[in-house]
Formats: sequence, C-alpha cells, structure tokens
Amino acid sequence: MSHHPPVPLDSQLCFSLYMANIAINRTYKPMLDAMGITYPQYLVLSALAERDGLTVGAIAERLSLESSTITPPVKRLEQAGLVERRRSTTDERQVHVWLTEAGSDLVQQAKCLGDTLIERSGMTLEEFQAFNRKVHTFLDALAGRE
Repeated sequence: MSHHPPVPLDSQLCFSLYMANIAINRTYKPMLDAMGITYPQYLVLSALAERDGLTVGAIAERLSLESSTITPPVKRLEQAGLVERRRSTTDERQVHVWLTEAGSDLVQQAKCLGDTLIERSGMTLEEFQAFNRKVHTFLDALAGRE
C-alpha cells in the first residue's frame, strides 16, 4: 500500500471554492447591512427579480435549498414590505411571492454587489463572465447535466 502525501488545502478545489464563498460573503456583508437585508434574503429577492410570483417551493428549488429554509427569509422580507405573499387564485394551497415596489427598488440597488465583486476581482467584465461560465460548466458536470 503506497502512501501519498496529503494534498495541501490550497491545492484542493473544494477548499478554494469554500474560501471564495467566505470572501464573497465578507465583501457583500457591509453592502447588505446598509440595505437592511441578509444574504439569504438577497438570494430570494434575486430569484424573484428573475421570475416574479414564484411559490416558496419554486424559490427553494431555484436556490437549491429546502422550502423550510426559504420560509423565514420570505417572512422577514414581507414584514419589511419588500415582498408580498398572495394565495393562488387557481389552487389555494399554493402561495405566490411577489416583489413590492420597494423590493424592486432594492433589487436595483443590489446591483452594486456584483459590480463591487467584479471591480475587486481585478478581472475585466469579459474575464469575470468567462470565469462564471466555467464554474457553471463545473456545477453542471457534477450534477450530471449536459
């Protein structure tokens, strides 16, 4: 049985991506704090900006999270007047979440997060987008998607 030396953490992609996630959250935190929202709330708003009126289940699916994880941020966003929940007119078991005008305004304001990230990365917009596409290709491969 041959023993290989352990792979240094910095050579492990999982650790690099983990550290990148922490660094992004640290970069976003002061801006999110200034907007009065948390990162999970930001993700919910972003999912609704992409497609308004999603159900809590559909938001959870879009974010690869459990519905139970999405309910608290949705409730807090509703209390803050950024989203409203409305029962489906066709199926009253379904509750749809809609951005309010204030929610839409905040989504516009949140564009500064991505801009700041690109700026601090030292990459051009094209390099940054290519990097993001590479990460998506990697995610699709792990998920077994073509």
